[in-house]
This record gives sequence, C-alpha cells and structure tokens, in this order.
Amino acid sequence: MTRQLGIAVVGLGIGEQHARMYATLPSSRVKLLVDLDRSRAEALAGDFPGSAAASRFDDVLDRDDIDVVSIASFDDAHFDQVMRALRAGKHVFVEKPLCRTADELTQVRAALQANSSLHLASNLVLRGADLYRWLRDEIAAGAFGKIYAFDGDYLYGRLHKITEGWRGETDDYSVMLGGGIHMIDLMLWLTGQRPVSVSAVGNRICTRDTAFQYDDFTAATMTFGSGMIGRITANFGCMHRHQHVVRIFGTRRTFILDDAGARLMTARDPVEPGGAVAPVEPIRLATKPAHKGTLIPAFVDGIVQKTPSRTADLDATLDAIAVAAACDAAVASSSPLKIRYQ
Repeated sequence: MTRQLGIAVVGLGIGEQHARMYATLPSSRVKLLVDLDRSRAEALAGDFPGSAAASRFDDVLDRDDIDVVSIASFDDAHFDQVMRALRAGKHVFVEKPLCRTADELTQVRAALQANSSLHLASNLVLRGADLYRWLRDEIAAGAFGKIYAFDGDYLYGRLHKITEGWRGETDDYSVMLGGGIHMIDLMLWLTGQRPVSVSAVGNRICTRDTAFQYDDFTAATMTFGSGMIGRITANFGCMHRHQHVVRIFGTRRTFILDDAGARLMTARDPVEPGGAVAPVEPIRLATKPAHKGTLIPAFVDGIVQKTPSRTADLDATLDAIAVAAACDAAVASSSPLKIRYQ
C-alpha cells in the first residue's frame, strides 16, 4: 500500500472500540464515524484528527477514500450494510452475526465470489483469546486424539438486554445468532469440522412476563460426518454471571472451562497404578481477548499484504452462520434438519 487505508466505522457502541484499534495501526486511518445519533459521532470524531461525522450509511458509500467499512450497528442491519459495502468494492469487518438467515448467507457468498479481492471478517472475538489459540494448536497437533464431543454453553446472564433496548425491539431476534454463535464458531474453528445435521428446541420461560416475544433459551444437538457430536446452548435469561462454558472430549484428553477455571484431564478412573490421582492440569491462559478489536490488526494486515481473501477462518465464519440459522429453523420446525452451507 502506498497510502493508509481509509476506515469508516458504523455504529459507535462497540464500534468505538473498533475505531480506537484502527487508530493504533500505521496502515489505517479513521476517516468517517457514523451513528444514528449524529451528535455521538461528532463527539467521538474529536478523538480522531481529520475524521468526519455522519448519520447515514449512504455517506460511507459515497466516499472513494473509504477502503474498509467496520460495522457495529444493530444485528438486523448487518446484512444490508455488508452487502452494500461489498458491492461498492469495500472491505468489511462486521460484528456478529454477519447475517441472520440461510438465504442472506447465500447472497453474501455470491457477493464475495463476484469480487475475490475483497476481505470480509466477523468479530467472533473468542478466537483472539490466548486459551483458544493454544487449544486450536493442540487439537491440530493431535494432542487430543480423536475429538468425539464438543459442548458449549453461552451464559449471557443479562436478561435486561433482551427485555429492554434494541434487541427486544428487533423482529425475530435470535439468541443463538446473538450469542450462541460464539460457541458454534469455537466448535468449528477449533476442530476444523462442520456439522451435517441439527436438532434443536427452545423456550421463553425467563421472559414470559415481559414484552420479549422470542425464545430466550435454545439448545441444539449436532451430528458430524466424523461421528463427533456437538451440543450448544444459548442461555440469555440465566441466573448467572456473563460467562461461557466449554467442554472438549477427545480420546486422549478432555478440556473443561467452567466456574472452576480451564483445565485438562489426561487419564481416566480408576486411579493410576500406585494410587496416584488421575492428573488434572490447570491451564492459566486468558479466556477472553484483552480488547473487542483484537481481531482487527490481522484483518487489516491481510488487506495490506494482499494475502488471499478466502481462508479457513472465513470459511468457519460463514459456516457458523449456516449452523446458527439451521438451529433456529430446527426449533421452528420441531424436527431435525440437514444444514445447508451453499
């Protein structure tokens, strides 16, 4: 690159953290800040010399000096904004979910095929945690043996987030796409596998006396071609602090992350010869990234270095949407479904 990448950030809640991360990168420059509340954009623009404020997404597309659109708007706006940005020839970094239905995903794939030079990434931030980077390497190296089960529980513990504010006002809001997708993404990204079919159920017992109209709890069971089974829950109304639980079962090792911390088990009962207790090894690595924008530097570097835009990481991102959308469809149909990826 002979010049800095021009960055537009859309939606200045989480988007403010996007902007601050871009501002740390020598290869990028924040040029436009967009929010429905223009005064918010104007106030933040003061922290980024030379940047402008706007309240319309059209203002992003009208500027030839914008190379990257970083989207942190409400979930139901993502698909339209992603598609318009891609069609305008701009790279896109978007908060999860990238889109919300299988049909929308098909259109995103088609837009990427139409312009193979464009980079697209979604902010599935758990990929940036030290713990999961380490786990991915261990699994790839065969340390776990054959993975036969993956459990992921997304414990949101923030009921007010769906009974008040934009989530409660969004048509067809999905807790699986809004939160459980982090667990689905970890399952795909860590194992390098994707499920073939899904069965799922849901309820709205925690929100039954509120105006929220959709399931606040969804549980899905998935089957894989390898024989692996995945179990994912999205639990937005739980009496629990905001946390996630992960269990990975392999023929050589078991990994568990819960309230007791992250740890490895490397032996079965009964106890080993000599009476030694089956070993449990604590894993003292961060379970969350230090910053909401932790995936942005690698995304920008890929654009600057002109690395291939189609990667295994992008495949996992797109496939995670296909799986989450299938979970919701399986709840609605009350029957198992084959997952559609293309």
